[in-house]
Amino acid sequence: MVFPLSFRDFRSYSLRLGVLALPILITQFCQAALGVVDAIMAGQVSALDLAAVAVGSGIWLPLFLLATGILIATTPLIGEAIGQNAHSKVPHITQQSLWTAGVIGIVGFIIVNLAPNILGIMGVPANIQPIATQYLHGVSFGFPALAVYAVLRSYCEALGRPEPVTMISIIGLLADIPLNYIFIHGLFGMPEMGGAGCGVATALVLWINVLLLATYTSFTKRQQFASTRFFYGFASPNRQQIKKLLKLGIPIGISIFFEASLFSLGALVISPLGELATASHQVALAVTSQLFMIPISVAMALTIMISNRFGEKNLLALRQVQATGLTWTILIALTCMLGVWLFRPQLAAAFTDNPAVIAQSMHLLVFALGYQLFDGWQVNVAGILRGMQDTTVPMWVTLFCYWVVALPLGIYLVRFTDVGAQGFWMALITGLFLSSILLTLRLRYQQRRLTALWGLQTVK
Repeated sequence: MVFPLSFRDFRSYSLRLGVLALPILITQFCQAALGVVDAIMAGQVSALDLAAVAVGSGIWLPLFLLATGILIATTPLIGEAIGQNAHSKVPHITQQSLWTAGVIGIVGFIIVNLAPNILGIMGVPANIQPIATQYLHGVSFGFPALAVYAVLRSYCEALGRPEPVTMISIIGLLADIPLNYIFIHGLFGMPEMGGAGCGVATALVLWINVLLLATYTSFTKRQQFASTRFFYGFASPNRQQIKKLLKLGIPIGISIFFEASLFSLGALVISPLGELATASHQVALAVTSQLFMIPISVAMALTIMISNRFGEKNLLALRQVQATGLTWTILIALTCMLGVWLFRPQLAAAFTDNPAVIAQSMHLLVFALGYQLFDGWQVNVAGILRGMQDTTVPMWVTLFCYWVVALPLGIYLVRFTDVGAQGFWMALITGLFLSSILLTLRLRYQQRRLTALWGLQTVK
C-alpha cells in the first residue's frame, strides 16, 4: 500500500526521533564505558586481574542483558497506554513491572553468586578463579538495582523524557572511576581487593543510579512525571498485567541473549587459530560494537514512537514513523560504512600497536561494512515490531538466524576450511542478512494484519 510521506512529515518525525535517540545514545555509551573503565583499571593492577574481570564480566553481562531485555517490555506497554490517551494506566503498569523487577533482581543475585561453581567446568585456569569469584560475589549485589533501574529507565523513556536517565548515566560513569580506585587499592579503610574490587564498585554504581532515578521521578515537577506518579497507592501484584509483561519481555530478553552470546562465542571459535587471529577479531568486534550503539539507540527511540501510534491505532502515522526510522537506518549505516572504510588504519591502531594485529584487523573491518548495513536494518525492524508488541516471532527468527545458521556456519568456516578468522565474520553477515529478510517479511505481515483490523487511519 502506498502512503504519503511528505518532506514536512519526514522532518517532523526525524526531529522527534533525534530528540529521543540522542540521549539514549549517550546513555548506551556510558553503560558500555563502565566495562571499558573496569578493564583499564583492572589491567593496571596485573594481567591476571584483567583476565579475571573479563571472565566475570563474560558470565554476568549476558544475565544482565537477559534481565533488562525482559523488563524493557515496560516501554511499549506504557507507550501504548499513552497512545490511547490512558495516562491513568501508566502508574499501574510501572508498579507491576517493579514487582517483576524485584523477583528478577533476587533471582539474578542468587544465580550470579552461584556462577563461580561453573568456573572450573568452563576450564578457567585455577589462578584466575579466586579473583573472578570475588568479582562475581561483589557485582551480584547490584543485580536487584539494575532490574529496578531497567523499569525506571523504561518509564522515563516511554514518557518521552530520556534526559534524566542520560544525566544519571554520566554521573554513574564518573563515580565508577574513584569507586574502582578505592576498592582496587583499599583506600579509606576498605579492603584492598585488586581487580575484584571492580565488582563492588559496579554494584555501588548500579545502586547510585537507581536511587538517583527513583528520587528524580518521585519529586520532579515535570508534567509527564507529575501526572503519572507510580509510588502512590502501590498496587499488589496483578497476575494479568505481569503475565502480559512477561509475554512481551521474555522473548525480548532471550533474543538479546542469543545475539550477545553469539558474539561472545566468536573469540572461542577463533581461538584455535592463535593469538593474532583472536586479537584481530576482538579489535574489529570492539569497533563494530561501539558503532552498534547508534542503530540500537535509534531502534529504542522507534519502539517508543511506534508504540504510541500503535496505541492510537493510527496505521498511517505508524507507517510514516517506520519509513522515517528506516530511512535514517540506511543513512546512518552508509555513513558508518564510509567512516570504517576511510579510517580503518586509525581505528585498528587505537586498540593495539602490534603491526600484524593492525593489518589483520583492517582486513576484518572490510567485512564490518556489510555487517553495519544488515545489523542496523535488523535491529531497527526488531525495534519497530517491539513497539507493535510483536516479540515472540522475532525471538524465533533470532534463534534460527544466529544459532542455527550463523554459529554452525562460523564454526565450519573457521575450524574446517582455510578461510581463517574472516570465516566467522562471513557467518555473522549471513545470519544478519537472513535476519533482516525474515524480520522485514514479518513486518509486512503485521502491516497487512493491522490494515485489515484498523483500516488506514489518519488521526494525528
